[in-house]
Amino acid sequence: MTPKGGRDTIIGQRETGDGQRHLAIKVAAPPADGAANESVRRLLANAVGIGRSAVTILSGEQAREKRLKLAGDPVALLARLRATGIDE
Repeated sequence: MTPKGGRDTIIGQRETGDGQRHLAIKVAAPPADGAANESVRRLLANAVGIGRSAVTILSGEQAREKRLKLAGDPVALLARLRATGIDE
């Protein structure tokens, strides 16, 4: 996640050095007072058609890299995320 990134957007997938893939996200909100975290939750929730409360930050609240949990059917959520233009 990149705070103060200009606008809220899912950029795409990135691969880490150990071969894991993650979403690259930019949000316009600053990291102060959890504003950037809330923007990430809202952006992902809107992208997959679930409520913001269905997106939980599992770890990384104070870091750029976060682990998130999206409540719902994993197959349906992945299909909706792919529909936004994000490849698997």
